Amino acid sequence: MSDKKSAIDVIQSAGGLVWRDAPQGRELLIIHRPKYDDWTLPKGKLEPGESWTQAALREVWEETGCTAEIKSFAGCICYEYKGIPKIVLFWNMKALEHCQFHPTKEVDRIQWMRVDELQKTLSYRDEKRLVTKISKL
Repeated sequence: MSDKKSAIDVIQSAGGLVWRDAPQGRELLIIHRPKYDDWTLPKGKLEPGESWTQAALREVWEETGCTAEIKSFAGCICYEYKGIPKIVLFWNMKALEHCQFHPTKEVDRIQWMRVDELQKTLSYRDEKRLVTKISKL
């Protein structure tokens, strides 16, 4: 088997728009990745045999320490990563309890932010577009 990727390979990832209701309004959880020095939504690749929703819930828990409940499909983004097409499906999720976050090499910080603040903080245009839907839940 070759290590080279074929033209039909697609990286499949899933993630969550994790929200909570706070006294100052609805807030969304974002993560900081020191490797890229970016602020992004929690997401990651599907493991073999894992469904999209299972991967989304697992990645949210692994990266943020939050357990969440899926409420609805939020949308998808597509881009190329190292020349390979990548698709990321996102779900709207409600945080079920206080997050038990522990910094790692992959994610060193998490931040709850009001939806109106996210446009200035999120690093990627496609993710900014997705979060505009969160206030309509």
